Amino acid sequence: MDPISQFNAERAADIAAMASDKELHQKSIDWMLHADKYKYTYNYTWMGRPIIKFPSDIVATQQIVWDVKPDLIIETGIAHGGSLILSASLLEMIGGDGKVLGIDIDIREHNRKEIESHPMIKRISMIEGSSTAPEVIEQVQAIASKAKRVMVFLDSLHSHEHVFNELQLYAPLVTVGSYLVLPDTFIEYFPKGYYSHNRPWDVGNNPMTAMRAFLENNDDFEIDKDLCNKLMITEAFDGYLRRVK
Repeated sequence: MDPISQFNAERAADIAAMASDKELHQKSIDWMLHADKYKYTYNYTWMGRPIIKFPSDIVATQQIVWDVKPDLIIETGIAHGGSLILSASLLEMIGGDGKVLGIDIDIREHNRKEIESHPMIKRISMIEGSSTAPEVIEQVQAIASKAKRVMVFLDSLHSHEHVFNELQLYAPLVTVGSYLVLPDTFIEYFPKGYYSHNRPWDVGNNPMTAMRAFLENNDDFEIDKDLCNKLMITEAFDGYLRRVK
């Protein structure tokens, strides 16, 4: 076996073994819970903008963007704009004319100002409105119809109903071989009531439950286990869906 193939085989074996380690999985959840006391994911920036992600998910994003080389990345949920900047900078490194489309029901003025003054704004456009509103979907579909390779990140409201509705609307836009990413599936593994005191999601009502319901009746997508199994500390347990047909 040549050295590259040997390295890849050894890595695949390690990932498979790690994925079956239930103790390690539980330690990951415990670590995430402990770190959340300090709002761990809020403590990073990407090219100057706050990016509310675990570092492992930032690395996973570059992997799928590099592999797919989409010419359109759609993101629901903008917040401080770090994720938009990440996607745009990855497309910038790849080259070509790739664009990022961000959608948020409330693009706060101070965030909009910072995003629009960033060098990566040349690859970014934004729509303010609900990601599931008919007038927003019409705009998104028109933009996506002009792209050859489309990737989607659904990171707005994290309730089951909203994410499930987003899945019905945005999944058809994802091209074969590309990804539909569902951040915040980790909510299902956090203690019941952890968020429900101030958020409309909880165990049994979150992106993970919406994803499971979606996959029950849709075989166009499958969980990329090779990617998901190696992340361990992640906002998107089993949340990287690859379109296979």
